Amino acid sequence: MEYGGITPIGLPAGWPLLLDPAVVDEEWGLIGSGRLRGKLIVPGKALAALPGAVLVECLGV
Repeated sequence: MEYGGITPIGLPAGWPLLLDPAVVDEEWGLIGSGRLRGKLIVPGKALAALPGAVLVECLGV
């Protein structure tokens, strides 16, 4: 994640969170926590449940 980036869990209301369905199929995902050295390990299915989450086929290709 770039400096100043926003973690998917902290996106402002109304911003879409575009996810490839393959991400949702993963048992665990590692994402930035919003802190410089912090990371969050979350189930892939939890990402699809976040507000604004939209599954987009072939996004990761």
